[in-house]
Formats: sequence, C-alpha cells, structure tokens
Amino acid sequence: TLVDLEAVTSTDIEYFLSYLSHYTYDGKEHVCNERAKARKLSSVRAMFKYFFNKDLISVDNAAKVHTPKLHDKPIIRLDTSEVFDIIETAESGQGLSPHQKAYHEKTKVRDGAILTLFLGTGIRISELVGLNNNDINFKDNSFIVTRKGGGKSILYFDDIVAEALKRYMDYKEFNQLVSPALFLSKDTNRITVRAVENLVQKYAKIVSPLKKISPHKLRSTYGTSLYRATGDIYIVADVLGHKDVNTTRKHYAA
Repeated sequence: TLVDLEAVTSTDIEYFLSYLSHYTYDGKEHVCNERAKARKLSSVRAMFKYFFNKDLISVDNAAKVHTPKLHDKPIIRLDTSEVFDIIETAESGQGLSPHQKAYHEKTKVRDGAILTLFLGTGIRISELVGLNNNDINFKDNSFIVTRKGGGKSILYFDDIVAEALKRYMDYKEFNQLVSPALFLSKDTNRITVRAVENLVQKYAKIVSPLKKISPHKLRSTYGTSLYRATGDIYIVADVLGHKDVNTTRKHYAA
C-alpha cells in the first residue's frame, strides 16, 4: 500500500542494492553488476517520484539514494593480427567442427565478404543486412547505407573490400540467385541479423576465444583503426554515423 511505500527509508533501498549483488530468485542465483543495479534503482526512483508528485506519499526517500558509480567498460576489439586471422578462418574453414564444415563450402565466399565489409567500413549490422545489390558502386568504391532513423549515407571502401564483394557477387551470379538483397541466407532469402551474429561469433571463437566478439565489436575494431590513422575523433564519429562524438569516444574508439 501507499502507507508501506511511505515507510520505506533510504537505508532500506541501500540494503536492497546490496542484496542485488548476489541473490536467489525463483530457484536461480543472480548477480547484478553496477549497471544492473543502476537500472533497478532508476525503476524504484521512478515509482516513488510518481506517487510523490501526485501527493500520494509525503516523502520521496528513493531520491536520497546515490546511483552506484559506473566505471567505463574497456572497448573490446580485434587486434591487427586477429583481423587477418578471422578473415582467413572464414575463407579456409580451419578450426570449424565437421558439422560446420559441411556448410562452409557454400557460405565461405559470403562470410568472407561480410567480415571484410564490417572490418573495412564499420557499418552497423542493420545497415549490412539492409544492403541491396544496386547499393554498391564499384566505379568509385562507394555504397549507400540506410542509417538509424532512415537517413541515407554514402560511404566508401578500399580495394580489399571491393575484391571481397566482387568475388561474392560473381559467386551469386554464377549460381543465378535472383534477389535484390546483397547478402543472402542458405535458402536465398535476405540474411537475418541473427544469422550474421552467429557467423561472426562462430569465426571469432576460433580466432579469439577469450574475447566476446560480435558485429558491434567489429565496428569498434574499425573505429579504433580509423582513429589511430587519422587522430580525429570527429571524422570517426562522422563515418560511423554518430550524432554525439562522446558516443564514439566511449564505445567505439580506444
């Protein structure tokens, strides 16, 4: 009841945050890190603030509790040698299980092109999945991506990316696959976000088993490489399509 809420002190909420460090719920053990605690505290604060602003409780004790200090997480990315290794693994299939190798021969050209495009341009996974054949222009090595929010941008790629894309598009043409989508699944539909995440993780586990590499981490790899080459965080933010340069600095460029 509201009377119960009014009886909750700031110390009670601090005890709750401490409890979240390690607790059992529904028979399962859970551990909350500082960010998880901050999210839960935000929810509690929102509830108390609502009732306080509606004059249904006389005091908002949740507002007195400080948010747990959030420490910056390290930017996880592939090292230079790992960049070459992951593309080589996609092309050779070395390290794959027998079951994975059964499919590898049909997908290796596509997978290599996807990894090379991620690492050579830093595009988002949604941007890659949304690419169509006619978005690619080999005359000036440019392509059109649909950014978050629906805006269009023209980006450029180098000759290494161009070679990987041409090889994949020639492979598709040889197999007479008719679809406007650039990257296709095994059943010749537009590849899904989940399928791309799975293929990146599959090769990354072989090359760098201690790092949890996702398509987003390949974006971080590109962002860091571009920052090292230019020394200009604003260029990196522009290429990655960030409106706020602090996002680039915090998550994508070490």
